[in-house]
Amino acid sequence: MLDIHVSLMLIVLAIFFFLIFQLNQRLFIPLLRFMDTRDRTIAKDLEAARNLSNDSASLQEQARQKLEKARSEAARMRQEAIAAVKEENQKAYEGKQRELESQYAEFTQRLETERETLKSAVLSQLPLIKEGLKAKFSQI
Repeated sequence: MLDIHVSLMLIVLAIFFFLIFQLNQRLFIPLLRFMDTRDRTIAKDLEAARNLSNDSASLQEQARQKLEKARSEAARMRQEAIAAVKEENQKAYEGKQRELESQYAEFTQRLETERETLKSAVLSQLPLIKEGLKAKFSQI
């Protein structure tokens, strides 16, 4: 019926082991080496990404600190400018107030002088005015 040939089985077994050896040498070992290299590269890239993430966090913190410093400096400069403008306006206001006070004093002085001249003119004209009034009353 079925004949078992031991020599044929040994040849098939030898070919099988030869193929396993060849597959191991030409396919599995290079594939495992490639996978190990790939794992190391991925781990290295992940570490680099973490470092970049840490670097970016520190850079963001530095940028935030610089922005805060710039904002405080801008606020200080704005306050200084406001104070300078207020002081300048105060000086201008005081100067204008002194000028107006001196003009007012001159005006009151001129007014007083004109009042005196008008009073003396009216007093000098008083006899003529009285004569004119008497003449008008006598006509009525």
